[in-house]
Amino acid sequence: MDLLEIIKSRRSIRKFKRDSIPEQDLFKILEAATWAPSAGNLQPWEFIIVRDEDRKKALARAALNQMFIAEAPVVIIVCANIPRTAVYYGERGRSLYCIQDTAAAIQNMLLMAYWLGYGTCWVGAFDEERVRKILKLPPDVRPVAIIPLGKPAEKPRPPPRYPLERVVHVEEYGRRLS
Repeated sequence: MDLLEIIKSRRSIRKFKRDSIPEQDLFKILEAATWAPSAGNLQPWEFIIVRDEDRKKALARAALNQMFIAEAPVVIIVCANIPRTAVYYGERGRSLYCIQDTAAAIQNMLLMAYWLGYGTCWVGAFDEERVRKILKLPPDVRPVAIIPLGKPAEKPRPPPRYPLERVVHVEEYGRRLS
């Protein structure tokens, strides 16, 4: 499968088989995340692996009762270590770069997981303070995403996409690609 085919065929999965995930596959997924680009190569990401059933259920409830999260054999919480970027970039590092950097790491994770035959879902809707308490996060580490991971038990159809002509601008906003 070529890279564009991987990108186009990956889907958000909300139904998982109970199959366990071999450690070597989990480490490949996490290693792919660490090879994402980051501002100043400061790599502000932190990853918390959750397998405990009670903790997964608590995270699912904190994620606005998206209980499919608890059905995945593994849940990865991607966090931004804010001071790691803020020390060099100040407020822009704190409020933007550390979020962009963790987003790039998340995309790498999703693509590697899919390539290895796993399903994921990028969950950003959650009560940040509840997640912080469940995981005992320090104040300067911000949870950015909850990623349930497992063998998919569904095959969703591709969602519609805007055509390039609608989203690409040439030289300035409003000058469309022709």
